[in-house]
Amino acid sequence: MDIQGKTLVIIPAFNEEGSIGKVVEEVKAYLPQGDALVVNDGSNDLTSEIAKAKGAIVLDLPFNLGIGGAMQAGYKYAYERGYDVAIQVDGDGQHDPREIPKLLNVLEKGTADVAMGSRFIGDSEYKASVMRRLGMVILSKAISIIVGERLTDPTSGFRAANRRAIQLFSVNYPQDYPEPEAIVLLHQCRLRMKEIPVKINQRFSGESSITKIRSVYYMVKVLLAIFVDCFKKRPALGRSVQ
Repeated sequence: MDIQGKTLVIIPAFNEEGSIGKVVEEVKAYLPQGDALVVNDGSNDLTSEIAKAKGAIVLDLPFNLGIGGAMQAGYKYAYERGYDVAIQVDGDGQHDPREIPKLLNVLEKGTADVAMGSRFIGDSEYKASVMRRLGMVILSKAISIIVGERLTDPTSGFRAANRRAIQLFSVNYPQDYPEPEAIVLLHQCRLRMKEIPVKINQRFSGESSITKIRSVYYMVKVLLAIFVDCFKKRPALGRSVQ
């Protein structure tokens, strides 16, 4: 698959003025053949202005939709404008654009429709609290059972999707807990996925809103949402998409 000139990096951002400029700069530096799209998710700071100044395409949402709505807007943009590959890179700087070629390599080989970066494969330096790590392990095992293959990092948002996955996500993308629910959606629609090891940076600015207590709360709610997802009827993909 030739992806030159047909790759879009989707960067969802909500009040990321302290990091978005550097994220866009790095994406453009390490993937000069691609386009950078910042989905400004109703920010009330200078996220949009800084992203535009750094040369990104900016999609300004009128109000905050959350990560699911922001990413679906990005996938709609990618699908309608004919991109063959869409890559999700978070606006806080944790995803290292230098790792993008690893994701693209999986798609180029044709072994998966979505390549997912994992923090827990190989010699990972990623550190998490005991409660958060326990929640991730339980969630990983539950999703692995559902999809019938071992997954280690279902909450990772560092992903690359091919044209078929872009089409699916442009019309049907989870809103509440998009990363883990999207894995179930891919499985139900018989699209292939593959995890690869990636390095994760520290946030350029701000801090995560997920505390130890919220980690447990999050895990329980995600498991319930995934259980409901298993009974949903999913639309078939159009045959015209290759």
